[in-house]
Amino acid sequence: MPVDGFLRDVTAMRKEAVRLVEDLLAIPTPNPPGANYAAMVDALERVLRDWDVPVRRFDPPGVPPSSRTNLIATWGSGRRTLHFHGHYDVVPVFREEQFVPRRQEGRLYGRGSADMKGGLVAMLLALRVLQGTGLPDGGRLILTLVPDEETGGTYGTAALLTAGLEVQGGAGMLMPEPTGGVIWHACRGALTVEITVRGRPAHVGMAAEGVNAFEGMVRAAGAVLALKGRVAARHGTMLVGGRTGGGASFNVVPDRCWFTVDRRFEPSEGLNLARQEIMDALDGVRREGVDIEVTVLQEAPAAAVPLESPLIRTLAGVIAEVTGRPPRVEPCPGVLEIRFFAQRGVPAVCYGPGDLEVSHGPEEYVEMERILQTAAIYAETTLRMLAPR
Repeated sequence: MPVDGFLRDVTAMRKEAVRLVEDLLAIPTPNPPGANYAAMVDALERVLRDWDVPVRRFDPPGVPPSSRTNLIATWGSGRRTLHFHGHYDVVPVFREEQFVPRRQEGRLYGRGSADMKGGLVAMLLALRVLQGTGLPDGGRLILTLVPDEETGGTYGTAALLTAGLEVQGGAGMLMPEPTGGVIWHACRGALTVEITVRGRPAHVGMAAEGVNAFEGMVRAAGAVLALKGRVAARHGTMLVGGRTGGGASFNVVPDRCWFTVDRRFEPSEGLNLARQEIMDALDGVRREGVDIEVTVLQEAPAAAVPLESPLIRTLAGVIAEVTGRPPRVEPCPGVLEIRFFAQRGVPAVCYGPGDLEVSHGPEEYVEMERILQTAAIYAETTLRMLAPR
């Protein structure tokens, strides 16, 4: 089917699509803490089962049942596979009204509309119209809907792939992050650590008998801030003190103080270098007698798909046909779950209906027309990527 046929089909589903986006937005899934995941999974599974799409659940080990459920839906039975992949968790809100969806001038407002519940609906619509055309012989579509992307993916994509989600023979993965019309073919890596300084408590009147963990933390933070300057000179990024804490009371010498460091790095730098630089900076403070403990909160290597990849060429060509202009192809400024697939040899890119500029903000929205366009683009890209070679 020509791509304009898919666009016509998804446009005919506009009312259903609007209701579906609003239904998903009305289920608050802020992460942290990871609330209402079970209700979201139930809603998504109900849609897929209503469409007679085979779907199964995966609950990762180490967490209560149904608290971190992944959904896997499969359409087709061939070996050549294209993956649709998305997350249903969202960042916390500025105010509770953001969990109440509203429409305004073709836009749907609400937390997660851009990142990425609007994108989830685009994937679902693409799957729905592909049911009408069928997939090429030997082709298969796997749709995965996961939790915990906003906090590193430990119980979402990482657990799902560790447990054996089939990616062999993967022609590629598409993920509807809020790219604003751009294709993201690469992402930075991330290293997030919590640095805790230990001291010894004492009453303020006997402060000399204690060891002030805050003073040690200041020295540790100073060493990391000096590293931040060197990283910035290489055009890298580092956030020091995104979260901080410690101490029991204003009149007690603090025995524990802590702060976080979030380091984002380019593929050319690598995770090992980022880790070693932080450890080297802290080792200098340790030699001065400061008791430091480092807890790794997140480790994510950088990832990139070559620009000449068939997936990028195919997706870019379809986008140009639908929108009338070729898209830019560039790296994402943040961390993406494409890394999990890329590490297993599956080319993975992001293209979604939302805009990064409004994602995570107080007035997050997605344009309904962009959802419909993205659905048509996903459907046509699927047919072309799964066509016999």
